[in-house]
Amino acid sequence: MTGTLVLAGTPIGDTADAPPRLAAELMAADVIAAEDTRRLRRLTQALDVRPSARVVSYFEGNESARTPELVESLAGGARVLLVTDAGMPSVSDPGYRLVAAAVERGITVTAVPGPSAVLTALAVSGLPVDRFCFEGFPPRKAGERLTRLREVADERRTLVWFEAPHRLDDTLAAMAEVFGPDRRAAVCRELTKTYEEVRRGPLAELAVWAAEGVRGEITIVVEGAPAPGPEEAGPAELARRVAVREEAGERRKEAIAAVAQEAGVPKRQVFDAVVAAKNAVVAAENAAGSVPREGKAP
Repeated sequence: MTGTLVLAGTPIGDTADAPPRLAAELMAADVIAAEDTRRLRRLTQALDVRPSARVVSYFEGNESARTPELVESLAGGARVLLVTDAGMPSVSDPGYRLVAAAVERGITVTAVPGPSAVLTALAVSGLPVDRFCFEGFPPRKAGERLTRLREVADERRTLVWFEAPHRLDDTLAAMAEVFGPDRRAAVCRELTKTYEEVRRGPLAELAVWAAEGVRGEITIVVEGAPAPGPEEAGPAELARRVAVREEAGERRKEAIAAVAQEAGVPKRQVFDAVVAAKNAVVAAENAAGSVPREGKAP
């Protein structure tokens, strides 16, 4: 029988947030793959557990090389526990390669749910949480960072990012440039730790604050792009969008509903725009058919 890969969420700050099952899995594991073995040692001491498992390092630098070894252990029946420094493995942390390789071999993959900086920051940000997307770390180079930000400038969902403290001011300034200085955001620092801080405000204001220097682990939450108003999408544009969707195979009813949501207008307004466009085409065709031939009286 093959073994089981267990992805274990670890506390993002306060070790009291560790789920009870984490201690049990640490004791039950045959192999523990840890992003930082020293942090693992501190975690086990805080939880008062003494694992008997073989401990190996598994971090960005050796992830590709170590994955085949761990997969072979799993194929041989081992229970492998993967832990990263904080939060959920594979979410901006090592783990994806191992999960993908295990799934490909038909090995069971499960998880110990735990604290998440992404969800915690989103929950306390005060920004919409019904729809969101996680963008990881922005590129370090200024040009690449601007390109990435422009790619999501029109994203309507709330955006969540990680960032290093020494790049925070530059990133917030770039966001203010691309998204607009008044776009609402929240900078969440040292979540669940002693010096936890959540700073909320417009991007331009947060960029000025960050320029003074910020320390700790950072999660940025940015409000999604506002829905375009009716004045930004007139009847002709609404009808055109529906036509594009219909040409792609979408039914008219669904196309009208989708365009109405995109444009932030009632479905009836889009329907009327489609009808008006159709009537305009018919009228133009009728007018063309009634034009007298050269030399003929009407």
